[in-house]
Amino acid sequence: MEWSTGYLGRMAVEAVDARPELELVGVFVSDPAKVGVDAGRLAGLGRDLGVIATDDRATLLALDPDAIVYTAETETRFMPAIEDFRGFLRAGIDVVASGPVLLQYPHGTLPEEMIAQLVDAAREGGATLHVNGIDPGFANDVLPLVMTSLSRRIDLIRVGEIADYSVYHQGETMRRLFGFGRSMDTLPPLLRPGMLAAGWGSVVRQLAAALEVTLDEPLVERHERLPADRDLSLLACEVPAGTQAALRFEVVGQVDGEDRIVLEHVTRTAVDQAPDWPRPDHGDGCYRIDILGEPAMRVEFTHHAEHGDHNESGMLVTAMRLVNAVEAVVAAEPGLVYAKDLPMITGRGLMRR
Repeated sequence: MEWSTGYLGRMAVEAVDARPELELVGVFVSDPAKVGVDAGRLAGLGRDLGVIATDDRATLLALDPDAIVYTAETETRFMPAIEDFRGFLRAGIDVVASGPVLLQYPHGTLPEEMIAQLVDAAREGGATLHVNGIDPGFANDVLPLVMTSLSRRIDLIRVGEIADYSVYHQGETMRRLFGFGRSMDTLPPLLRPGMLAAGWGSVVRQLAAALEVTLDEPLVERHERLPADRDLSLLACEVPAGTQAALRFEVVGQVDGEDRIVLEHVTRTAVDQAPDWPRPDHGDGCYRIDILGEPAMRVEFTHHAEHGDHNESGMLVTAMRLVNAVEAVVAAEPGLVYAKDLPMITGRGLMRR
């Protein structure tokens, strides 16, 4: 079952249809205009799938699906999403979800009693919850952990995103949360003490847990900001000269005061900004993993849509990571399951003639 048919949800519907072992049995929508529309039409497939979208939760849960792919917006409705999950899990329905990202690995970030409520609901229903995506997600949990299987000694792991956000389409996120286009005298909400660790600390803590490393507490937060040297007109907002135009931050896990696991984001709104900050080895943006030790290793992961840009493909790889994980999540023990615990997930069955 697909829960929500926004930009990501429409991709998830198509992804479910592409997986040979999955059958779409229901679709939840919150927009009244979508009620009664075939899921294939909502997903832009140009054909019917024989599944009609509805906003009737009871009707959908009565279908008794094995799993729900949950792509509804969660960052501004954290507690409603938690309540959704508890209800699904108690009903015995496995869930793979794109958020809230805190649940990618919530230990040390969320109160343990809140985590326990989800675990209790899962055990009551015999169901499993898995939250993942690309960042936080595959690019900074699965990919670096796979690389560590080649290590003899690990001194430092650095994972992160280097990106040009000039074509990023989320205006509210760009301006209000990140502070782009706002005065350099105003500290954006993202950079208030504890916020970076709340958003990305799960990445650092999951890597530490997988490597059996005990980190110092609290995690360390660092950031730099740079103003625009000229007026910029972005897809999401305007950035007048002198206002914030570039941001670099780190969330750091230390051991005895020494950096060991670093989550880094380097965000520009013009490709010529901050020439001394990290840049991709190729192209304008990437996810990068650096492992210092023996041997030293670097991987840069990029993506691009067949008929669009990296923003579209970023949504697509998120949707596919979730949908392709459904079978493994259904097979997992009841509770919360994390990327570090799942078996290898592949695109089995997706190579076509």
